[in-house]
Formats: sequence, structure tokens, C-alpha cells
Amino acid sequence: MRKITAGLFISLDGVVEDPQDWHFPYFNDEMGAAVDSQLGAADTLLLGRSTYDSFAGAWPDREAAGGEDADFAKKLGDARKVVVSTQDLQLTWRNSEQLKGDLVEAVGELKNEPGATDIAMSGSVSVVRQLLAAGLLDELHLLVHPIAVRKGTRLFEEDDAPLPLRLVSSQTFTTGVVHLVYAGAESTPEGSYDDAKAHLPQNEDS
Repeated sequence: MRKITAGLFISLDGVVEDPQDWHFPYFNDEMGAAVDSQLGAADTLLLGRSTYDSFAGAWPDREAAGGEDADFAKKLGDARKVVVSTQDLQLTWRNSEQLKGDLVEAVGELKNEPGATDIAMSGSVSVVRQLLAAGLLDELHLLVHPIAVRKGTRLFEEDDAPLPLRLVSSQTFTTGVVHLVYAGAESTPEGSYDDAKAHLPQNEDS
């Protein structure tokens, strides 16, 4: 079964909305390599409609322009792009198709299809939330920026149940961005202050 990974630019206070308004000053070679390894290397992309529309409105023109980002644009263009939407779409970007049927069922089937790489997501926050809740998202790649945006949609909505995660890896970039990779955890850790206080520093003279 193939893994699904989701990459998001996120602020220190959890905002993921409109990253183009605040994240570009932090984009360097380290972040470029992280994005390329998660998104650019994938042969299949799973995208929400808004993210797809944004990508389709920009990357084909960037590929055609032949600039510094043309190689990355070609990778995205060559990848199979599966778009999540409840509306009938007219998809103009090459190698694009719409996901049909129930999201959870259809994504489960997609994970079972053959492929050479992980299935990659970028943005698509509403889809990420649904797949996390269904246990279908295997890795969450968060590029945490050292800025509090203080407005906009946050990755995690309020809910009665916590969502336990397990840290897979971490890397700090020279810009102060921290690249955190999380996978789902089976259960929420349990403990009380009585458990925690044993780990406080002890005065040897007391």
C-alpha cells in the first residue's frame, strides 16, 4: 500500500491560509530541497480543488516560460494529479483527473493502486483534515515558520477529541524554519502531575 504525505507551510500560531503572503522571505535552498523531496519527487499528487486551481493557474505558465522554476513546474505537470471536489470540473492541466465517489473509500482505493513513489499532497487543508480523521494520511510534513500571522485558517480545528501524533524527524533551517514530519500515533499518552514531578530537578541537599 502506498503512503500519502501532506506538505504544508504553517506559521508558529498554526495558520496555513495564504502562505504566499508571509512565507517567501523564508524560502531558501533548504526549504526548496524539502519541498522537492516531498512534492516534486512524487508521481501522483492528491489535491483539493482550490489548491489545484491555484497550481493549474500558475505552474503550466512557469514551465512554458523556461525560468529557474521550469524544471520543478515540469515535475508537477508530468505527475498524475487527482483532484478532490464534489463539483464537476473541467481540468485543463495535463495528467489531471477528478476523484470519484466517497472521499475515504476512493482514497483507500488510490493507496492500493501501483506506483513508484508516495502520493503527495500540498495545501488542501480540508482534505488533509478528513484524511487525518480517517487514518489515511501517513505523514504530515510541516514547515513551521518563525512568524505569528495572527489571522487566517489554522490547520487544526477545535474538536472534543485530541489527535495524537508521533514525531518522525525534525530539521532546523538557517532561516529559523523547522521542518517537522509527523505520523499518526495509536493513542494519546496518559499521565498526571504526580508522574511529571518525578522528572523535575531535585535539590541534592534537601
